[in-house]
Amino acid sequence: MMAEFGAEVIKIEAPSSGDPLRKWRKLHEGTSLWWYLQSRNKKSVCVNLKSEEGADVIKRLAKDADVVIENMRPGALEKLGLGWDVLHAINPKLTMVRISGYGQMGPYRARPSFGAIGEAMGGIRYTTGNADGLPARVGVSLGDPLASLHGVIGALMSLLHVKTDQGDGQVVDVSLVESVFNLMENLIPEYDLLGHVRERSGGTLPGIAPSNTYRTEDGGFVVIAGNSDPITSA
Repeated sequence: MMAEFGAEVIKIEAPSSGDPLRKWRKLHEGTSLWWYLQSRNKKSVCVNLKSEEGADVIKRLAKDADVVIENMRPGALEKLGLGWDVLHAINPKLTMVRISGYGQMGPYRARPSFGAIGEAMGGIRYTTGNADGLPARVGVSLGDPLASLHGVIGALMSLLHVKTDQGDGQVVDVSLVESVFNLMENLIPEYDLLGHVRERSGGTLPGIAPSNTYRTEDGGFVVIAGNSDPITSA
């Protein structure tokens, strides 16, 4: 997102194989089309983070950077000597976006996680699918993009603080689980106050109609979203 708006984005990759996304799904001339999409407008640098020379490269880059984004397990950067305290001392205006499965604090902080786990524990998979079926996933990944968008929003808020208030940079703590959970709308107060658990209902939105995809006479589909009386009557 930042690269698309003109930011200079430098991606750090492992020297041996690079980012695994380079080989995911459909390939074009040996490189994943997903990689072309995800990494457009970025620059790449191969760095061995476990070496002293590699750590020095990161410190030099962080000295002039506005934002550092990392998605390692909490504590991993600290073990490499590249934690927030080190980078903040080098560049007090730096913003660090830290993306992990369960956040930087709490009992699950050390557990590994992926987008699929975030979607499950965040609740969206439980509410997706038919009433008589298993919890399902949608056709594209949601957990990782949702965490990324929360990271972008948090980074922009921190940058606003730095630029307008002349304050120091901040840590943006993003959790895969919490990013999905934040999308769950009124399900939380419904359960908290009424004990109501939203179950799977296929493509319908319980209590709101007509709001669904309907098959047409010619074999196609039409999406109708008449979510209020003025819209329906119009």
